[in-house]
Amino acid sequence: MSLEGRRIVLGVSGGIAAYKAPDLVRRLRDAGASVRVVMTRGAESFVSPMTFQAVSGHPVHDTLWSAEAEAAMGHIDLARWADLVLVAPATANVMARLAHGLADDLLTTLILATESPVCIAPAMNHQMWLHPATQGNLTVLEDRGVAIMGPGAGDQACGETGPGRMLEPQDLADRVQLLLGRAGTLAGVKVLVTAGPTLEDLDPVRFLGNRSSGKMGFAVAEAARRLGAEVTLVAGPVSLDTPAGVERVNVRSAQEMYAAVMQRAADSDIYVGAAAVADFRPKLASEEKIKKGTEDFQTIELVRNPDILAAVAGSENAPFTVGFAAETSDVEQYARGKLDKKKIDMIAANRVGVDHQGFDCGDNALTVLWNEGRQDLALQPKSSLAGALMQLVEERFRTARDE
Repeated sequence: MSLEGRRIVLGVSGGIAAYKAPDLVRRLRDAGASVRVVMTRGAESFVSPMTFQAVSGHPVHDTLWSAEAEAAMGHIDLARWADLVLVAPATANVMARLAHGLADDLLTTLILATESPVCIAPAMNHQMWLHPATQGNLTVLEDRGVAIMGPGAGDQACGETGPGRMLEPQDLADRVQLLLGRAGTLAGVKVLVTAGPTLEDLDPVRFLGNRSSGKMGFAVAEAARRLGAEVTLVAGPVSLDTPAGVERVNVRSAQEMYAAVMQRAADSDIYVGAAAVADFRPKLASEEKIKKGTEDFQTIELVRNPDILAAVAGSENAPFTVGFAAETSDVEQYARGKLDKKKIDMIAANRVGVDHQGFDCGDNALTVLWNEGRQDLALQPKSSLAGALMQLVEERFRTARDE
């Protein structure tokens, strides 16, 4: 998806989450949007207008009573200029004023004057968010057609935990792209992604698992969505937020993941198997907790799990199939063997068991292989690495489709 040529007014109100707004401006501009910033007086207590002028490339608008502004782009012109008005952060006070139609500053006035869509990203203490007055204002705004983005839940500046955190800048930028974005290069393409580990139960307490965090697979799903694809993410048990615009299917075991994938593979154009699927599971899972007893060890009989990657690649009308290979040594040799044996279209290989990349890390590096070639993707954050990988996948997918 792209925001090329889109015009966004970003309203920034007086909450601690205002410190995230300059990063939001940068991400919107990176997607191609032109951004004008409107600040409330309260917002200026948290972030300098000069900061927003620097990141947006335009002067900040902060008052109704500027002769210079009214002679150039006053509140009416600003309201007409916008393709979208986004308020981030939107405090409880701003929500209340918008719900009651007040127009006592530039931000609330231009929102009344615009015919363009309005979105808010609430940010406040969790008790304020859950207060009946705020929830009532939320209902009014939703009924009026205002798009509500968030809030998220987690640690807050006050030291408490709960709902009320403003969504992260990239998440907000992604949601804006879903609202306004122009069709991306994968528009009309269905992408199926797996992510995370699978857990194979030994008894009601214990399981066999691995260290996969799911971050790479989630980043791949998000990257595919940004390119305009219709994305379904089959996720093992991980605590990660679903990327905006992505359909998520939660599973636990390898057998559950196999069933979910095979149900959807025939209707997919591209399959990216980024999950760390367990090769084996216990032959019998105990219905009760296994006691330690007097033995020095327990013998657990294992059976092989279904090979999801090979099954997808070998299915009738198989999608363009991309596998992952996590290896501790001879990475390219093992990955090349997996590519040939499973008859898949591409494989992304990475080394694990080393510091600062792979499992449990925010960074990774990949060697991407296909029958006719290879390309190394250097160590970088998984979000940007996923973008580079999906560009390669798209290139090879289109080449294969044209052959």
